[in-house]
Amino acid sequence: MPMIVARESTVPPGPTGLPGIGCALESRRALEFLLENRRNYGDVVYYQFFTEPVYQLNHPDDIESVLVTNNQAFTKSHLTKDVLGPIAGEGLFTSDGDLWREQRQRIQPAFHPDQIAVYADLMVDAIDRRLSTWTPGDQIDINQEMRAVTLDVVARALLGAEVETEIERIGTSLDTIFGRLGSAWHHLLPGWVPTPGNRRFEGALSSLETVVDDIIAERRTNPDGDDVLSRLLAAEFSGGEPMSRRQLRDEVMTFLVAGHETTAQALTFTCYLLATHPNAETTLVQELEAELDGSDPTTAVMDELAYTERVITESLRLYPPASDIHREPVDGIDIRGYQIPPGATIATPPWVVHRDPRWYDGPDAFRPARWTDDFRAALPRLAYFPFGAGPRRCVGERFALMEATLVLAALYQNYHLELDSETTFEVESAVTTRPKHPIRMTVQDR
Repeated sequence: MPMIVARESTVPPGPTGLPGIGCALESRRALEFLLENRRNYGDVVYYQFFTEPVYQLNHPDDIESVLVTNNQAFTKSHLTKDVLGPIAGEGLFTSDGDLWREQRQRIQPAFHPDQIAVYADLMVDAIDRRLSTWTPGDQIDINQEMRAVTLDVVARALLGAEVETEIERIGTSLDTIFGRLGSAWHHLLPGWVPTPGNRRFEGALSSLETVVDDIIAERRTNPDGDDVLSRLLAAEFSGGEPMSRRQLRDEVMTFLVAGHETTAQALTFTCYLLATHPNAETTLVQELEAELDGSDPTTAVMDELAYTERVITESLRLYPPASDIHREPVDGIDIRGYQIPPGATIATPPWVVHRDPRWYDGPDAFRPARWTDDFRAALPRLAYFPFGAGPRRCVGERFALMEATLVLAALYQNYHLELDSETTFEVESAVTTRPKHPIRMTVQDR
């Protein structure tokens, strides 16, 4: 039976943790910890992460108030910036205020629906390039394969670069970086302390930055493109100054890492779910056969792939790219009678809301068919938010959804993926929601 902390009435109930570190040890099982908090303490939960106060909100209405209705009263949390700062710096994902607004305005046109449609052929080509390396009978790590595909897409579409020869290097670097940033202890031990873990992290970050610098340098020699990087190179701040080298680095790093990693994990989990739910795979394949008849998928037929869309929607419900989204209030704020002070971390976890039995019957079950129009209409607005919500909703949402649809359509028209019976499936929250172990599958002809 969990111990409920006896505090003043203005502070929500929550787990006690340990002196000095609070609930930091629980980060080793962060996803289950977040679920336990809702089950044991309700819709508003208080705990400490080391000495940082954290208020976990579990009801869609409260989350909507923070991310949408009163979004101007909140900023990105300093905990988020501490974790992502080494990678993204002051990029679009971590910046606030005027800088964020200027960058968002510059980047937004590259994600207009008409512009995203231009990327479709490139996306199909990327998966075709990867599939051409597969042979029936091959055993693959589906996570590595999907990361290779999405990295190819992001680099070519958004950055105007070819990184095919750097895919393994980038993947290895990201595994090291995410492993370090996903640990609670990097908050406790400064990065300048020369521990083996810190040295590996710095080496991986340096390797990734070298790739980014090469991309920027190459693009400067041919800046006349319609990709995001070309737009950034051509852009000037409102005062007339060109973007600094550091700011360019931060934006390119953000798109290179976040732009491919989140979609890769979504595709990985979707392939796993289809491999463990053969009826869903059969229904998906039947739709692809009926609508595509063996041809390459295009944006023209995407609206006809209704079941494919439901598969992706349900996969993102169960495994949202970000398990927890943090904000902090600029001034003190009242939520359900609890006074939350300025600077405190407010946690709004999709992982918890998406698995709440109040909104989802059989919340842990993979049921694509649940996503009917009537079901969607009955959901509270923020009962489903895999890409965030409000002004800071992911700018690349449409891009990611189109990419996922086209990749699944191309893949499952040609192959069946058989899950290795000895695969251990565990999920961790290491910056993104990702599998803890390789997910090995055997490639079979359709």
